[in-house]
Amino acid sequence: MEMSGEQHIPLPQQRVWEALNTPDILKACIPGCESIDQVSENEYKVAMTAAIGPVKAKFSGKLLLADMNPPHSYSLAFEGSGGAAGFGKGSAQVSLAPESGGTLLTYKATASVGGKLAQIGSRLIDGVAKKMSDDFFIRFNKTVAPAEGLPGAASTVQSGSMPATEPARFTVPAWAWTGGGVLVLLIVLYLAR
Repeated sequence: MEMSGEQHIPLPQQRVWEALNTPDILKACIPGCESIDQVSENEYKVAMTAAIGPVKAKFSGKLLLADMNPPHSYSLAFEGSGGAAGFGKGSAQVSLAPESGGTLLTYKATASVGGKLAQIGSRLIDGVAKKMSDDFFIRFNKTVAPAEGLPGAASTVQSGSMPATEPARFTVPAWAWTGGGVLVLLIVLYLAR
């Protein structure tokens, strides 16, 4: 499955980059996130609880950041497992660009799932992924923008699924997503949900 979107964040690009690379901020913004631990400079372990339809489980995963170009862009790879509930893996590209009144965050993620998650159906997974993405950005803006004395932000998220023969995607947003930040969490969210 694929997911892409953009988010206007009413903060300077450098501040958005820093917030997206702060594990405590990401943990507070990712729905169901229990922990984000840095393993090495560009690798993180993430644990969260998520539910997709009838499947609810604890997920643990790993995020690896690459192609870092602060404060402009990065890519990440992620994988996660929820035991009998299933597993997921994928990648994402995230970019930040200055725009009037703040920063435009753009992301594109692809992922696949297996186990019970793959049996749920892409339509339900797409809906959950979009809701998780929206929830993440609402929390992110409430956490970061108010500290700067700025109003919230608006987002546009699009998702589409591959043909039925392809596995569904799993995000834990996948941004998370974590030294890479927001996308890592979005993707982590996307993978884990």
